[in-house]
Amino acid sequence: MAGIRQERLAALLQKEIGSLLQKEASIRFGGHFITVTTVRLTPDLSLARVYLSFMAIASVGKPEEGIALVEAEAFHIRKLLAGKVGKHLRKMPELRFFLDDSLDRYEEIDGLLKDD
Repeated sequence: MAGIRQERLAALLQKEIGSLLQKEASIRFGGHFITVTTVRLTPDLSLARVYLSFMAIASVGKPEEGIALVEAEAFHIRKLLAGKVGKHLRKMPELRFFLDDSLDRYEEIDGLLKDD
């Protein structure tokens, strides 16, 4: 069970990472429309698991390509993020990015239920 501080910091990181990705999407991430769906922090606040969702755009590549671009820029994202939220944390957590496929699973389950 996550503590209140852990939850507040996760929400703050989600908001700030989302705004950073939105601002730099056309420059660094090939125009992908990226949404931060969830941020989960470890209890010692040393690792943040960031779950990303990519909107399907025909002119842009697959979500796997987008996540690779984000992972390649992880150091830059962490550096910019430290400037924004550094006063709330003693040490900036390491960022790990994952593809959030919960919407795909929802659509698959919804389709299976409608087939009946």
